[in-house]
Amino acid sequence: MSTAVSTHDLPADWRDLFALTKPRVMTLVVFTGLAGLLAAPVHMHPVLAFTAVLCIAVGAGGAGALNMWYEADIDAQMKRTAKRPLPGGRLKPETAFQFAVGLSLGSVVLMDLATNHLAAAILAFSIFFYAVVYTAWLKRRTPQNIVIGGAAGAFPPLIGWVAATGRIELLPVLLFLNIFLWTPPHFWALSLFVKTDYANAGVPMLPVVAGFEATRRQIALYTVPMVIVAVAPWPLGLTGAVYGVVASVLSAIFLVLSLRVLANKATEPAGMGPEKALFKFSILYQFAVFGALVVDRYL
Repeated sequence: MSTAVSTHDLPADWRDLFALTKPRVMTLVVFTGLAGLLAAPVHMHPVLAFTAVLCIAVGAGGAGALNMWYEADIDAQMKRTAKRPLPGGRLKPETAFQFAVGLSLGSVVLMDLATNHLAAAILAFSIFFYAVVYTAWLKRRTPQNIVIGGAAGAFPPLIGWVAATGRIELLPVLLFLNIFLWTPPHFWALSLFVKTDYANAGVPMLPVVAGFEATRRQIALYTVPMVIVAVAPWPLGLTGAVYGVVASVLSAIFLVLSLRVLANKATEPAGMGPEKALFKFSILYQFAVFGALVVDRYL
């Protein structure tokens, strides 16, 4: 746990607290949450809509901060995370924990006051799922950590939709499943070229415990149902042709890239290989698909 990491007398400022919220991850969370809200068949007052999206962002930041607080010992052993505020010694663990809890509780309470009980409950569960189920329970115990834990990052479009409508319907469930099934290929593509970091930290990511071939096979296997779920809203009549065409084309590209990863036999991914190409495209993929969803809704 993070309390095992020594804290030095180094200066901390607001940027260290902001870094705890994982701002790069939060960008996609906020975008998909906003897309879910805008795609809902209910007009929401702009102030309440802004507040709902703000709560999604703050809740995601609180969950990210809890993750960094708990995993400071792991972060200290990995090159790409060793300079984060806690392993870098710029924040005390208790400060990070208090900040994280404050963000988490505040976001849920404000969501409940501004929108409805169901949206607040789903937000609270998503924070719990990421901080406790994924971070504290799964990540250090099983190579399936990202498969199950990926559900935490899939909640934002569902929360946005429920904040606007007060109910769960088929389209936001499909949006949830899209991100849920996208997370393993996205994260495993990353883990293939940072395998050494995870191995040094003792984290049982799939490439560490099962090897490259098995991981590449799992990437391709998860991509197939992801493609089906991503395109499904169009033939089901839940979206129009704009979303359908964009989702179909981008999903086809994603599938081709995953097959290139499967075909790669290199024992050590290096440079701009298929794994890194898939990882980078996977980020663009979700922004484009959810962006098309909003455009489709307003056309």
